[in-house]
Amino acid sequence: MADRSRAASVDPAAPSSQDTKTDAKGDAKGLQEALHEQLFANDDHGHSPEAQTAAEPQPRWPHLRRGAKIAIGLALLGVFGWLPLRAIWEYSSVEAVLNSRLVTLRTPIGGRVVAAQRLTDQARLDAGAVVLRVVNSRGDRTRLDDLRRQKSRLENERPSLAAKLASAQAAQKDLARQAAQFRDGRVLQLEARIAEIQTSIEAAAARRDEASAAVERASSLAKSGNVSTVELARLTREFSVSQQTELGARKRLDAAKVELTAARSGSFLGDSYNDRPSSVQREEEMRQRAGDLEADLARIDTEIAWLANEIIIEEVRFSDLSEANITTPVAGRVWEMMTSPGEDVQAGQPLLKVLDCSSAVITANVTENVYNRLQLGDHATFEPNDGGAPISGTVVNLTGAAGAPANLAINPDALSKEPYRVTVALADAAAHGCTVGRTGRVVFARQETTP
Repeated sequence: MADRSRAASVDPAAPSSQDTKTDAKGDAKGLQEALHEQLFANDDHGHSPEAQTAAEPQPRWPHLRRGAKIAIGLALLGVFGWLPLRAIWEYSSVEAVLNSRLVTLRTPIGGRVVAAQRLTDQARLDAGAVVLRVVNSRGDRTRLDDLRRQKSRLENERPSLAAKLASAQAAQKDLARQAAQFRDGRVLQLEARIAEIQTSIEAAAARRDEASAAVERASSLAKSGNVSTVELARLTREFSVSQQTELGARKRLDAAKVELTAARSGSFLGDSYNDRPSSVQREEEMRQRAGDLEADLARIDTEIAWLANEIIIEEVRFSDLSEANITTPVAGRVWEMMTSPGEDVQAGQPLLKVLDCSSAVITANVTENVYNRLQLGDHATFEPNDGGAPISGTVVNLTGAAGAPANLAINPDALSKEPYRVTVALADAAAHGCTVGRTGRVVFARQETTP
C-alpha cells in the first residue's frame, strides 16, 4: 500500500498511476477510498521525507466535506426531529384557509335585469349601494285602475249629493220655521180662548149670583102670597141654568189649559186635525231626508278616503312589483355574478354573491384527537403558509363530521384530509380585509386540565 502511494506521488507518468487517477476521477467513491488509504498509510508507516514532502501539497478538502456533511445531517435531524415533537406538543389543524361569509342577493320580483352601476370582478361595494335593478314592464295594474275608477265615480257623485243635502236642509229649516210660527200662533189662540172662557165664567157667576138672589126674594114673597108658585119655579130654573152655565165654562177652561200645555210642548189637540200639523210633519220628513243624505255623503267621503289609501298602497305594491332595486346589505366585494344586464329572471332567483369582508373567519379541519380537546371560545392563531404575520382568533364553531356551512366563499368540504371542521373568528376581521384564500394552519392554545 505504501509502495503504491509513493509511486503515485513520485512518478505520475507511470501507467499504473495514470490508470488509478483515471478510475478515481470516474468514480467519486473510489477516489475517496484512495485518499483514505493514502492518509492512513502515511500515518501508520512514517514515510521518507521526500514522500512526506510530496504528500503535503495535497488539498484537505475531504475533511471539510466530511464536516459539512455532518453539519447538514445534524441540521436535518434537528429540523425533522423538531417538527414531530412540535406536532406532539401543539394542538394544530391539518389544513386551514382564510375564509369569509357570502351574502347572496336575490330578486324579489320577476323581470329584466338592468345594471345600476358598472360592476367588475372583485369590485368593492359599500353597504346600501344599489348594484342592480330589476324592471318588470308587464306588471298587473288591474286593481290599481279599478280603485282609481271607483274613486273618480264617487268624487263625481259627491257634488250632486252635497247639493241635494243643502236643498233638503234649507227646506227643513223653512218647514221648521213654519212649524214654529204655527205653534206660536196656536199658543196665542189658546191663551185668547182661555181668557174668553174666563170672562164667560165670570159672567156666568154673576148671573148665578143674580138668580140666587131672585130665588131667595121669590121664596120670601111666596110665603106671603105676593109671588106665585110659577114665578118661583121659573126663578129657580134660571138659577140652576146659571149654575150649569158656569160649570160648563169652567170645564171649557180646563180643556183649553190642557191644549195650551200640549201646544207649548209641540203637540196640538183638536177635533179637526191630529196632534201633528202638516207643516210639522213635513218638517220632520225633510229632516229625515236631510239626515239620510248626510249619511250618504259621509259614506261617500269615507269610501273616497279608503280608496285613496288603497290607491297609495296599491301604487306602492305595483311599484315594488314593477321595479326593484337590489342593494347590498354589507360592505364587501363582488364574489360571483350570477346574471347579466338584459337577462330575464324569476322571483327569488340569485343575482349576485357578495363577499362580506367584515365577517372573515378561518375554516380548518383537525384530527379527531385535537377536535375532542377543543371548546368554544378557545384562543387560536392562524399561521399563513406565505410567511405572513400570525392572526389571532377564537373558536366559534365546532362542526365535527356534520355538514359544513354553505354560505362561505370557500366551501369547507374542500378541506378533505380530515372530516372534523373548526371555525375560528378573527379578533380584528376588518384589519385583514378580503384576503380570502390564504392557506396555512391553526394552532390552538393548550388547555391545562385541573386535577
